[in-house]
Amino acid sequence: MSAAVEIAERSKSTAMYAGRPYVLLERGWLAFRSTNWIPVVTGFVEPVLFLLAFGYGMGNLVGDVTTGDTTIDYTLFIAPGLLANSAMNGAIYDSTWNVFWKLNESKLYKTMLSTPLGPLDIALGEISWALIRGLIYSLGFLTVVTALGLTPSFWALLAIPAASLVAFGFASFGMAVTSYFKTYQQMGFINIVLLPMTLFSGSLYPISVYPDWVEKMIMVLPLWHGIEMVRAFWFGNLTSGVLVHIAYFLVMIAAGLFVTSRRLRALFLR
Repeated sequence: MSAAVEIAERSKSTAMYAGRPYVLLERGWLAFRSTNWIPVVTGFVEPVLFLLAFGYGMGNLVGDVTTGDTTIDYTLFIAPGLLANSAMNGAIYDSTWNVFWKLNESKLYKTMLSTPLGPLDIALGEISWALIRGLIYSLGFLTVVTALGLTPSFWALLAIPAASLVAFGFASFGMAVTSYFKTYQQMGFINIVLLPMTLFSGSLYPISVYPDWVEKMIMVLPLWHGIEMVRAFWFGNLTSGVLVHIAYFLVMIAAGLFVTSRRLRALFLR
């Protein structure tokens, strides 16, 4: 018995990274094939309904929208914004509620860290799975808007890598924040943040309608950077501002990975 305990203790991870995040992806795929496909499908429907309701419903009342020096149809204006929203939603919900359950209810991460897996393996694996979910949402949404004739050119294909970067940023940051939550009531703060960010970050109308001080506050939000980046690739309007958006999400990803791996180590490898 003592020999078995000694072997188990030796097998526990003492390093931050064991080079095996793909194990989390394998587990995510197995779970997806059973019942997890249901929330993925329902999550994809939401931005499509927004597009139909606002683009083809309210869009007939709004007409054209002027942004910068360009005037475009309202439905065409909101399509890339909803794509960024779709990528965010797909990643953030997988990296928050799903992670919360594994952290505090099933204690799955604690079990994983009793194996050679390290905290960075778990962080990379879970965030990569959330990224894949966000990518699925983006590809599905792009397919729908292409069928509706809302892709102005082949530049719209580059919006998918941009949306993937958005998903990666929100997934890493979402998992980092969730590692501090202990109750379901605290998880409610996620919706408190996401809802106003979704409504006011420029996906449904230009933020120039706001006073200057409100506009500057919105320009700090990650979703605004994501929408502007996706919209720039969507229309092929590539300027130096795109590099700022990309840098914003690279910093967001790095910070999220760092905090998540450190938090998992502090929680389960004391």
